[in-house]
Amino acid sequence: MKAVVIAAGEGTRLRPLTEDKPKGMVEVAGKPILTHCFEDLVELGADELIVVVGYRKERIVSHYGDEFGGVPITYTHQREPKGIAHALLTAEEHVDEEFMMMLGDNIFEANLQDVLNRQGEQRADAAFLVEEVPWEEADRYGVCDTNQYGEIVEVVEKPDDPPSNLVMTGFYTFTPAIFHACHLVQPSNRDEYEISDAVDLLIHSGRTIDAIRMNGWRIDVGYPEDRDAAERRLTEETDTQPVTPETE
Repeated sequence: MKAVVIAAGEGTRLRPLTEDKPKGMVEVAGKPILTHCFEDLVELGADELIVVVGYRKERIVSHYGDEFGGVPITYTHQREPKGIAHALLTAEEHVDEEFMMMLGDNIFEANLQDVLNRQGEQRADAAFLVEEVPWEEADRYGVCDTNQYGEIVEVVEKPDDPPSNLVMTGFYTFTPAIFHACHLVQPSNRDEYEISDAVDLLIHSGRTIDAIRMNGWRIDVGYPEDRDAAERRLTEETDTQPVTPETE
């Protein structure tokens, strides 16, 4: 399965960390955020990484080159910051089957494999890793409403009145049907082509989308304090790993 990584963002909220680099190249626990993403995707079995670049793209291309961990990398270019659905369309010509998508500004320590397993077993048209957040924070995210079967029936981007506190985390599996939906999306009030609007179009066309509740944690690295929090979490987990005694 191919994996599309959205890494075109400028990261204005992360300044001064992003004054000379894209946010995917901001280091967390000694390596760029994108390296954490790539490691997860390679472990999940990705056979190609399609990386959507934009702001200061040369920093990403020169750092990673044409492969990571033996997996080839293909770069596509989002020329304007017009939203995730817009960014995803730059990868359309490279994808013709089910694929993973990850937002390249997230650090995950979670059950990503469950998302792949659910889509493989149920043959859903998409599956998302979702998490519950405090109600007062839900309006910062793409909010999901689900039915009794755990299927997503509505997604609303940063709503004033969230229908739930269940939000998308930035890891998805899709079939190529998502590209057709992205082509139909209209600009939001932020003048962006929102992935949540594309997902809503899939739902209303009768497609099935499964919500997989997160077991573990993830941090969306949007602000410097998020970078610091992610680094603390990763460092703590490394420090608490059991040490295997050496045999003589």
